[in-house]
Amino acid sequence: MLGIVISGSRGRMGKRIFEASKNFEEVAVKGLLERKGHPEIGIEIEGMKVTDNPEIIKEGDVLIEFTNPEATVEHIEYVLKYKKKVVIGTTALNQEQVKKIEEASKEIPIVFSPNMSVGVNFLFEIVKIASNVLKDYDKEIIEIHHNKKKDAPSGTAMKIAEIIKNECGGNLVFGRKGLVGERKKEEIGVLAVRSGDVVGEHIVLFAGNNERIEIIHRAHSRDAFASGAIRSAIWLKDKKSGLYSMKDVLGL
Repeated sequence: MLGIVISGSRGRMGKRIFEASKNFEEVAVKGLLERKGHPEIGIEIEGMKVTDNPEIIKEGDVLIEFTNPEATVEHIEYVLKYKKKVVIGTTALNQEQVKKIEEASKEIPIVFSPNMSVGVNFLFEIVKIASNVLKDYDKEIIEIHHNKKKDAPSGTAMKIAEIIKNECGGNLVFGRKGLVGERKKEEIGVLAVRSGDVVGEHIVLFAGNNERIEIIHRAHSRDAFASGAIRSAIWLKDKKSGLYSMKDVLGL
């Protein structure tokens, strides 16, 4: 039985991961971690108390981390301390924080991905192919999320932009305003929309003079991400130190 500790356990993703874990016979939740000051600290969820003490990380085999960049970096120290494994879905990390994850992966196994959905990670592969074939087309990325999402653009949109830039070169342009002039060929446009309760939608446009290709992924439920996170934790079970992505988990 694989023991998991859920960090950000009472957030939108944390709750879905907790529920999704019940669909995996080989997984058992061993701890529910939340930030200090969270109103649900101390309440009991199916026999487990929600805690703000990161020492709970030692109770599981794998930490599943969906919080904020600062908390993620702090919790990695506990994963290192107790020689555990970690799945990280936190987004909006800066270069210094990412470097800390990379350094930690020399000692422990880490799956680090901006999106745990199987469909989105397949989309990454499609975008890579399209970028190679359609190098001369205009490239634009539109992402839509619920009005409570704190970071923009989404980690997934930034990953898509990174793929396109690696394959085609170019410069990222975040939204447009005012008299910006004619679109430059090297631009990779990224637009973030926040509206309603949209779980997540990503549209990638490759537009030529006479045609346009749209690659679209729509998440209907956070369960798509939750199941992917648990699959990642199971996949890590026998892995040694290293930095992995959902591409590795899915064998893409």
